[in-house]
Order: sequence, then C-alpha cells, then structure tokens
Amino acid sequence: MLPLVLMAAILLATLIVFWKFLDVVVLAISLAVVLYPLQVYTSKSVNRYISAALITALILVIVVATVLLCIDIMSNNSETIKEVIGIIEIWVQNPKTDPRLFGLPIQREQAATWLSQAQNIFVRFWSTLVSDFPTIVLKTIIFFSSLYVILLRGERIKERIMARVPDTLQRHVQKMSNVTVDTLYAIYVVHLGMAILTFIIAIPFFWFLGYGHVLFFSFLCAFCELIPVLGSSIMFIFLGTYALAIGDINGVLILFFIGYLGVSAAPEIFVRPVFMGRRVKLHPLIMIVGFFGGIITMGTAGFVLGPVIIVLLFTGYRILIEDKKASERQEQLQQPS
Repeated sequence: MLPLVLMAAILLATLIVFWKFLDVVVLAISLAVVLYPLQVYTSKSVNRYISAALITALILVIVVATVLLCIDIMSNNSETIKEVIGIIEIWVQNPKTDPRLFGLPIQREQAATWLSQAQNIFVRFWSTLVSDFPTIVLKTIIFFSSLYVILLRGERIKERIMARVPDTLQRHVQKMSNVTVDTLYAIYVVHLGMAILTFIIAIPFFWFLGYGHVLFFSFLCAFCELIPVLGSSIMFIFLGTYALAIGDINGVLILFFIGYLGVSAAPEIFVRPVFMGRRVKLHPLIMIVGFFGGIITMGTAGFVLGPVIIVLLFTGYRILIEDKKASERQEQLQQPS
C-alpha cells in the first residue's frame, strides 16, 4: 500500500511542477499514437531508432514550414490587419459607440485588451515570439522529445502496462485502448479536414462580402480553426465589429447570418461531430460536449482529452451493460429446468 501512495504522491507533485508543459506532452503522446502505424511500417526497412528519428524530423520540418508560411503571409498582410484594428480602436474609443449603449456587457478596457491581443497575434507577432522565446523553445524541445520517446518505446510501455492488468480485465482494457486510438485518429484527421473545409467555403463568402483580401481572410479563418481555443468564429466576430465600426450594417448581417452561422458554426455543429462520431460510434451531440467542454476546462490539452474522456466514459458504460447481460444469461443457463 505504501509504495502505491508514494507513487501517487510523486505523480501528483510531477503534475503540479510541470503543469505548464502538460499540454505539449499530451499533444505529443496523442500524435505519436496516430503516427505509430507509420513507425511500424518504416521500422521494417530501417532501424527503429532511425525510424522514430526520421518521423520526428518529418513532423519538425512540417511544423517549421507551416510556421514560416504563416509568418510570411502575416508579414505581407500586416498593414491590412493593422488598418482594420485601427478603425475598430477609434470606434471603441468614441463615447457615442460605447458597447454598453448597444446592450453589450463589455467595457472599453476589455475591448482594448482584446484588440491588443489581436495586434500581438496578427501584427506584432515578432515581438510576441521574442518575449516568449524561452518558453516556446522549451515546449518545442519537450514536445519533440516526447514524440520521439513514445514512437520508440510506446508499444513496450503498453505491453508492460497490459502485463500487470488482471486477466479478467484484459479484454476491457484492450477495448478502451482501441477506442482511444480511434478517437485520436478522428480528432487529428477531422481537425485538419475542418481547417481545409473552412478555407474552401470561406473563399466564396469573402468574395461575396466585397472587402477584398479574399485569400488572406480565408487563410485567417483556417488559421484560427487550427487553434483549438479560438476557432474560425473569432474572425467573423472581429470582422463583424469592423463592419459595425465603418457603418456597414449589411456587412454586419452578412457576416453574422452567412459567415458566422454558415461558414463557422454550422460545420462545427454538424460536420465535425458527425465525422468524429462515426469513427467512435457516438452521437454527434456527445462529441460536441466532449470537444468544447475539454477546451473550456483544460485549455489546449482539452482539445485531445475532452473527446477521449467522453468516449472512455461511454465505452466503460457499454462494457458494464454487456457484462451485466452476459452474467444474466449465464445465470439463466445455470438454473435447473
């Protein structure tokens, strides 16, 4: 009993100390699970150490290339964002356009903070990167180190855990392991697919809106869609505020009823949970609760943990029901006729 208590205390202390970096570890483990079939395939041709290193290097190249592409696009269009934010700032600072006059429970200080954060993300991203550089470097090292280790040792770790699971629970644990893998596949594949879908359907919308910079605004929607905490809806709220600031009421209505509801909300409500639910065989509404509930309560890590926890909860419930029915059938067979 004492060793278990000691291990639990060490685990709790580790989580508290490294809580700030837990999100990247969770993301690395989940991505390693998705990439593990590639590790198995490539390790047939080369040493498994080299295979894990090559896959990790490939992901690093993809991440770096994506970041550089985003920085290039942001740099080339920073003046556009700066102009939009500047117009919104003037509108917010005008006493006649205080958000509370429109029934919005938002103070000017809050609006100014949000605009400053938008400036940091889309305009002053270099200064933001420099100020957070040590944390970014450390998280990057932790992420790719965790990815490499799990690709290399993940199957052995799983085997050791399964070896200590009682025989009566082996089948149940294996089933939960399988649905976890299916859920992770669904999360990553569907998430990337949602960003691509958002970009495609945003192009005709922004062309119809008539504000110009069609590809750039479509890219921003897809970019925000890739960030779990933001989502593409933040872009339509941002541009809706801009339309209100320039007095374009038609633009506000178009951005809300067609942009926000059609381009952003509808795919999130109907497309994402349906595709995820088909893979893990859960109702789309349940997947919505898991996905957004996880993000709200656990931040970036909740993007993965939320749906996984929900799926495991319902899988455990199904296992209990199946075992109960099997036990009842066994009892009926044993009863004397």
